[in-house]
Amino acid sequence: MTNLVTNADARRVFLARQGLCTPPGRLLGKDGLLRLIHDIGFVQVDSIATVERAHHQILFSRNQTYRREHLADLLEKDGDLFENWTHDASIIPSAFYRYWKHKFRRENGAILERWRRWQGEGFDTSFEETYGRIEENGAVLSRELKSADHESGGWWNWHPNKTALEYLWRTGKIAIARRENFQKVYDLGERVVPQHHHEPEVDHDAFVDWACRSALSRLGFATHGEIAAFWDLVSPDEARCWVEAHRDELRPVRVEPADGSKPRACHAFADFPEALGDVPEPPARLRVLSPFDPLIRDRNRTERLFGFFYRIEVFVPEPKRQYGYYVFPLLEGDRLIGRIDMKADRKAGELVVRKLWLEPGVRSSAGRMERLDAELARLARFTGVEEVRYLDGWRQG
Repeated sequence: MTNLVTNADARRVFLARQGLCTPPGRLLGKDGLLRLIHDIGFVQVDSIATVERAHHQILFSRNQTYRREHLADLLEKDGDLFENWTHDASIIPSAFYRYWKHKFRRENGAILERWRRWQGEGFDTSFEETYGRIEENGAVLSRELKSADHESGGWWNWHPNKTALEYLWRTGKIAIARRENFQKVYDLGERVVPQHHHEPEVDHDAFVDWACRSALSRLGFATHGEIAAFWDLVSPDEARCWVEAHRDELRPVRVEPADGSKPRACHAFADFPEALGDVPEPPARLRVLSPFDPLIRDRNRTERLFGFFYRIEVFVPEPKRQYGYYVFPLLEGDRLIGRIDMKADRKAGELVVRKLWLEPGVRSSAGRMERLDAELARLARFTGVEEVRYLDGWRQG
């Protein structure tokens, strides 16, 4: 008989697995930061800095003693983290690098074919030359390789060396040594990721087992499709076969959705129901999440578990936006209670709050507004501005 997991328990489990149930004011330190990223799996990187870059905000929302310099050390000096792709560009523990070597091999042919359709024949003419230049001369920025006669046309018109750099990075031949003003600095993979993370080699079965097992551990419960999508390392078919082969370690569970509809059939490790008692309640504190937070990366899962519909509207034409260009979800305890539109005006030294929308049934009580004020003040300090300014008409609900 399958075990029913209530919606409240499901939310609590997922929040805990995503690092959102520990006290956000507990001293983290550099070692704690590495453990945090290891435990949640990865931290997405994005260039938009409306308030703060995604990776910094993701980490700050979990622990407000987080320091940017600790992340820089782990990435650029210690070699304990590296940048590559999950479903998107992400910061990943270097302890997982040996598994990413399978992703590099798998993506090699797919990227070549996709980019050939995108850029046409001859797009790969600079691959060997670009690699050779880095091998001989060391780390480079993309702009240092750009030929003078290339006309820039945005991301769809990369110059040949930029195309080469991105291909070599995505397939593991080079790596990101550091960033300068968020621009990637590339070097050979063996000069960036310490050698002991390249070895030992992992065979195919061990790779699939790790990818599925580690994904389910970080999700708590999942379908085989969700297991495959977590890292984007294996196919849904591979995840389905892994589930079938490990039935003795797993148990079926039925997870109650937020809307009270039919429970969803999922898989969990065999000790899952007994372990529920060890899962802490999340802090009551209100927190602002990045639009790229791993808690909400799977938008359908977010809607099922939290009853919260969320989409990033950056690429939606302004007249068609429901909320705004870059709107931040609000987490309070175990509930996603609303969203807020704001921007850091660094010239004026202000975090400017444009609009607040609370979810239906969520009251704008005095206590809740005090918690929001306190969180925005913390975020403002982290972002490096001096005060929070609320525009007229900012409260929508």
